Amino acid sequence: MSKFAELHYEGKVYQLPVVEGTEKELALDISKLRDESGFITLDIGYKNTGATKSAVTFLDGEQGILRYRGYPIEQLAEHASFLEVAYLLIYGELPTQAQLATFEREITIHTLVHEDIRKIYDGFPASAHPMAVLASLTCALSTFYPESRTTEGTNLNIIRLLAKMPTLAAWSYKNEMGHPLNYPNNALDYCSNFLHMMFAYPTETYTADPVVVDALNKLLILHADHEQNCSASTVRMVGSSQVGLFASVAAGINALWGPLHGGANQEVIEMLERIKADGGNVKKYVDMAKDKNSNFRLMGFGHRVYKNFDPRARIIKAACDNVLNKLGINDPTLEIAKELEEHALKDDYFVSRKLYPNVDFYSGIIYRAIGIPTEMFTVMFALGRLPGWIAQWKEMTANKEPIGRPRQIYIGAPERNYVPVSERK
Repeated sequence: MSKFAELHYEGKVYQLPVVEGTEKELALDISKLRDESGFITLDIGYKNTGATKSAVTFLDGEQGILRYRGYPIEQLAEHASFLEVAYLLIYGELPTQAQLATFEREITIHTLVHEDIRKIYDGFPASAHPMAVLASLTCALSTFYPESRTTEGTNLNIIRLLAKMPTLAAWSYKNEMGHPLNYPNNALDYCSNFLHMMFAYPTETYTADPVVVDALNKLLILHADHEQNCSASTVRMVGSSQVGLFASVAAGINALWGPLHGGANQEVIEMLERIKADGGNVKKYVDMAKDKNSNFRLMGFGHRVYKNFDPRARIIKAACDNVLNKLGINDPTLEIAKELEEHALKDDYFVSRKLYPNVDFYSGIIYRAIGIPTEMFTVMFALGRLPGWIAQWKEMTANKEPIGRPRQIYIGAPERNYVPVSERK
């Protein structure tokens, strides 16, 4: 039996259908409200607006739950590979052994990029931000691999994008460093191959540490999708105009670049550097964070979505500890991070406010420990989020969703007549 909510205004009653999701989420369907009443709803930032129905990811911030296609993130991070999770997000089900082997093989044979793309790198200055390079080259892929509306063509471009993104990401780092570019080593798995392209040098033999590979695999899985966030919504909005996959994902990369979205783990490291430069007095900054008159804020603690705890942080904390212990790095900045973590987990001020370290806190520490510079952090985020963007774009396309077209409440000048420039005062 259908359920409705009622809106009463000036003697008229408007019925709004109640929509219930799989996990008992409730929404009011206002899609016909404007036609029937002339009203629109005002929700700046879309914080309370459901822009779509999606089967990709379930997130409950109150309970600290994150599931991909119904599978708890804890189980996936513990047992799955990143490509296994990518297949799940994009195609809806975990792959069989044969399907996964085929998927991995197809990605392996597409890791190389066209040599003319390499020439484009020569046009970027060494000062170019890696995210600018990554977004530009992702969009440029559409000029080398024309978009297709057929199922076969779409699937091929999905494979191409998953395969080539680590190459483009690693090369954006090499461009910034002024180092020679490394070609993919297709004898390696997805994460090891990326680390090879990042850190191998022509005169040295490079073998990625298994502990680092495992941590990177977990980080990519934990970042793979996060419901209708800014970048995922951007991918869907841009894709709703029926533009292709490459251009849509390039738009998502640009959305992720912003410090309010993908730059949080970079802000963590910058905060730690600030504390170190000021003598490393962690207690001083903890006290400042508690002081309501101070404008200092501890970065990497709490989360705007998770009101209890970030389930991803619990998972990656163990991987972070493993990396630091295995590599035995003597870095004062990382020592400050561990001291801050200890305060946050024991101090009543933080515990009572549920200001626990989040995934950005630990991911920044891991990236720093393995030698990835802070300006590459958002690129790493993009590498992990890619399957989610593809899944969101694919779902939106398959559902034939209409072009996104938000409304507004106009608050500008009322109608007025044009005055010739000679008569204006």
